[in-house]
Amino acid sequence: MTDPPGDPFVLRPGQGRAIDLGTFEMSVKATGESTGGAFSLLEAAEPPDFGPPLHIHHNTAEAFYVLQGEYIIFLGDDEHTCPAGSFIFVPAGIRHGFRVGSMPSRKLNIYTPSAMVGYFDDLSVALTSGDADPDRLNEIALRHGMEVIGPVPERYL
Repeated sequence: MTDPPGDPFVLRPGQGRAIDLGTFEMSVKATGESTGGAFSLLEAAEPPDFGPPLHIHHNTAEAFYVLQGEYIIFLGDDEHTCPAGSFIFVPAGIRHGFRVGSMPSRKLNIYTPSAMVGYFDDLSVALTSGDADPDRLNEIALRHGMEVIGPVPERYL
């Protein structure tokens, strides 16, 4: 059963709740509460060469839409160079990761059904409080249905 739909809303450019992730910020555009659980939407402006470890979302699909710059997307054993205008869909259960190209880049992340806002909130608290040891980060990921598999493949370098 899904949550009742939220009220319609409009966000203007630059609006959204900021999440501080140390070297960059994400902006929350839509949450499960505002979409009746249908999806969540975040915008990220990320520094060159940034990328999370390879991981799997067990309970949600993830999509990326590249707004500026370039991302190298890892899907299973495949690597894709994705410039601005690229769309990437990752079903739940697929091993994936990304690396930002050589310039600052910006993307939208869509999670369906709604997920991951709580993960980024918890990650922000760990990073900004100095409680970001690997065991703590892994516990945060597992609590939000995400399994960390390992680093982004070396072939990127």
